[in-house]
Amino acid sequence: MSTNTKQTTFSLEIFPPKPDLPRDGIYRTLDGLSGISPDFISVTYGAGGSNNGAETIRIAADIVSRYGFNSMAHLPCVGLTRERAGEILGSLEERGITSVLALRGDIPENSGIVRGDFPHASDLIGFIRENFPSLSVFAACYPEVHPESADAQEDIKWLAHKVRSGADCLITQFFLDNRHFYDFRDRARSAGIEVPIEAGIMPVTNKKQIERMVKICQVELPAKFVRVLDRYGDNPEALRDAGIAYAADQITDLIAEGVDGIHLYTMNSPYTACKIFDAIHSML
Repeated sequence: MSTNTKQTTFSLEIFPPKPDLPRDGIYRTLDGLSGISPDFISVTYGAGGSNNGAETIRIAADIVSRYGFNSMAHLPCVGLTRERAGEILGSLEERGITSVLALRGDIPENSGIVRGDFPHASDLIGFIRENFPSLSVFAACYPEVHPESADAQEDIKWLAHKVRSGADCLITQFFLDNRHFYDFRDRARSAGIEVPIEAGIMPVTNKKQIERMVKICQVELPAKFVRVLDRYGDNPEALRDAGIAYAADQITDLIAEGVDGIHLYTMNSPYTACKIFDAIHSML
């Protein structure tokens, strides 16, 4: 898929159902999202720590064949061999999936999983670029600095290495203060990183969920957002609506500031995604 088909791209992320849940639920999610007509829909790799990407490939293929949208499959390199990577990437090409998000991924505790043949996402990116040149390769980036980087300068150095390895486009981790995105984008451009940078936006509709994600991803909670949590945290419906409004405000500001794209982490909620899209689609 093209990474710059219009001024601001708008894409969605969904995740496969957990193994103990019905498989048809994901299609109700996709049915609910189909009215948005996104530039593409990305599918995360498994769910709940699963190391089985078969569902990811199946769903990404169905997005193409059943819904007519471009799709992107996530592919983490933890525990991945070159042979298995070749099999997965070949399967993606055969099924009409034209893009892949190459990630390092996290090693689940006490899993026994080893690093495999790709120590870093950049190694997997280089492998894809060399062996599957028709695929568009996306990579992750972190506006508030990757938790394992010593500082912002080191973070940008390794991000530039990802791009030199063959990444066509970058998608950010979610953030709640646009100032972090703008500062990050300035650092990236100053370092010679010219590929599109899509802003990952996660609408906050559940207090426990966001507290867990903030802890894992080390994302700052801006004062404005803390006030939203304090006021509506015990009222799920009000928090959902406030989270939708907050995300829509973020996106409106980002588009006004010339963001390359918006990548909406839907959390498999068509209601939330559609409400946000309705609020901002006239700007796209």
